[in-house]
Amino acid sequence: MTDERASTLALLDEAVTNGCRFVMACREAGLHPRTVQRWRRLPAGGEDLRRGPRSTPKQKLSDDERTAVVATATAPEFRNVSPKQIVPRLADRGVYLASESTFYRVLHEHDLMTHRSSTKPRTVHRPEEILASGPNQLWSWDITYLPSPVRGRFFYLYLFVDVWSRRIMKAVVHDEESTELASQALAEAFAEHGVKPHVMTLHSDNGSPMKGATMLATMQSLGIVSSFSRPSVSDDNPYSESLFRTLKYAPAYPRRPFRSVDDAWAWVERFVSWYNHEHLHSAVGFVTPDDRHHGRDVDVLVERRAVYEAARRRNPGRWSRTTRHWDAPALVTLNPRDPQTRARAAEMLRVGVAPSTSLVPPNASAVSLTPPRRHAAQMATA
Repeated sequence: MTDERASTLALLDEAVTNGCRFVMACREAGLHPRTVQRWRRLPAGGEDLRRGPRSTPKQKLSDDERTAVVATATAPEFRNVSPKQIVPRLADRGVYLASESTFYRVLHEHDLMTHRSSTKPRTVHRPEEILASGPNQLWSWDITYLPSPVRGRFFYLYLFVDVWSRRIMKAVVHDEESTELASQALAEAFAEHGVKPHVMTLHSDNGSPMKGATMLATMQSLGIVSSFSRPSVSDDNPYSESLFRTLKYAPAYPRRPFRSVDDAWAWVERFVSWYNHEHLHSAVGFVTPDDRHHGRDVDVLVERRAVYEAARRRNPGRWSRTTRHWDAPALVTLNPRDPQTRARAAEMLRVGVAPSTSLVPPNASAVSLTPPRRHAAQMATA
């Protein structure tokens, strides 16, 4: 045993004697406990008798073969081609150097696994962070399938939801999916709820009805800022996706297909009425979306808090700390990037605070409540 190992073992013994756990002492020394145990089993003055592999694997490439792999992958005709293309092309010439996985491994070892193409990979930016401090500032919408009696054909539910209040603002059912029907539903919802121009952002995914020319023209004429998810990323539109799950997992959701568009529309109307006026939504303090949207949620939450405070005064021993926090978030975020923004929104509660734009921190408007820069010209001409 070398002097260095002996001194290390002595230090470990001293640490254990002074109350330190053996495993923690080994971790501080940068050693695995089994390594220390193996050192202790060595005879005095003995050396580590472990040996490496006694034989070379048969499939191991020689140095000349590895050099050939690197030279082939960096040749002018293959420098922009992946190993998946190199291997079959070599096979067509009657040449075998190595498998695809070996090509990848060797190229990784030589730091040659960069983007092997003359074109740059497509860069998809995250959607912009949006904050809402009141109703009709941020809507989300999407389209989902409803089953029809004919296999392979569906009815299409167009659903618009206010992100801040979770209230369903518009729901229509059609037997086709088109940007014209979507723009018509948006215009009707805009007029029904008296939304002011140039204050609302409408978020959706990248489907063709969402980005069609008719829909974009309607949004521009109404003064609505558009916001889109990344392609094939459903998490960027969580509020619509969550609402669809609530709809299709509702106990009243029919087990059989809808007989007609009118049948589907009638059921959707009943669901919307229940959801907006009876459903106690967990994300807004267990009040109905309609109460939240029209500002009645504060009174409801204050009354609940008073009930609990009165119960605590009657029986204070039942609560070791405080009563339940009957609160609701004053700010709602869509696709937050900054953890501080998420924490700030979570800390700002609605009970006891007047619902107004004063809830928004001084620097939040630059982040969320003003239209994105790329839409400034669009909004100016609306």
